[in-house]
Amino acid sequence: MRERQILRGRISFADIPESFKNLRLSDFSTDIYAKPESRGKAATAVNAVKYWFSEFADMKKNGMGLYFYSSTKGSGKTRMAAGVANELVHKTGIRVKFATSLQILDEIKASWDRQAGQSESSLLSFLTSAPVLVVDDFGTEQQEKPWINEKFYQIINTRYIDKKPTVFTSNIPLSALKFDERITNRIKERTFQIPFPEESVRDIIARDNMGKLVQGIKAVKE
Repeated sequence: MRERQILRGRISFADIPESFKNLRLSDFSTDIYAKPESRGKAATAVNAVKYWFSEFADMKKNGMGLYFYSSTKGSGKTRMAAGVANELVHKTGIRVKFATSLQILDEIKASWDRQAGQSESSLLSFLTSAPVLVVDDFGTEQQEKPWINEKFYQIINTRYIDKKPTVFTSNIPLSALKFDERITNRIKERTFQIPFPEESVRDIIARDNMGKLVQGIKAVKE
């Protein structure tokens, strides 16, 4: 009973999006991609993640994370990141925190309100102290704004110093991010950069759903 309560607490702490809460690495199928090159690239990504996970004790010790990137939205990056988070929570018992970059910034801005329930310093401490942090959609924010650069530098630099793994998903290759080099250099050193297919899984699912709807309508008419 106590073990279940602890697991529920870890799942609650992780705050993984509802649609991905039950996803595990084994649920990530490369067959969903239509193009052979996409399936090949996805298979390479899966194998890279499996290697990282199999060596997690060393990855954790050295603060090595992952950087999933593809310019195509819906290519499976968030799905994979959620699978990694769930796998860590269930198999290693480690505490994981999942958040989009915009959520992080919104919470920081909200903390500036004197009536806010959480101060900026406590929020930053929460993000920097998480044993594993997943930052989804990194680079979608206005990277040139000084305060955004500074806050992400604080988070990433502290995690860099403390050797805490961070998993990123992004629509932008690390080399093309417009963040300060202090940020990108630290990410470069402490992550494996893993490209994802330039193909939208969401589009494929949408087409399949439409096909099912058409078939369903035909069946009703008959």
